[in-house]
Amino acid sequence: MAAENNSEIRYLTPIAIETKKEKYCRFKKMGITYIDYKDEQFLLRFVNEQGKILPRRLTGTSLKYQRKVSQAVKRCRHLALMPYVADMMK
Repeated sequence: MAAENNSEIRYLTPIAIETKKEKYCRFKKMGITYIDYKDEQFLLRFVNEQGKILPRRLTGTSLKYQRKVSQAVKRCRHLALMPYVADMMK
């Protein structure tokens, strides 16, 4: 009887199985070499609702292209195509 209880394991809550999506750099995958700072609709994908640039760990962008994205967003803000700060941009 004791041997049966040891082999049978019951959990109160289901076991959390991590099903993380694979992160990838969309620029390397699509072959994009130049990030246009005048295309504010594309750059809005890399900015959150408050207007902050999203980090690499969330977007999956490689370091090389993250630098280019941040530079393009800053240039776009400087030309007043995108706001620096907003309550709800999206």
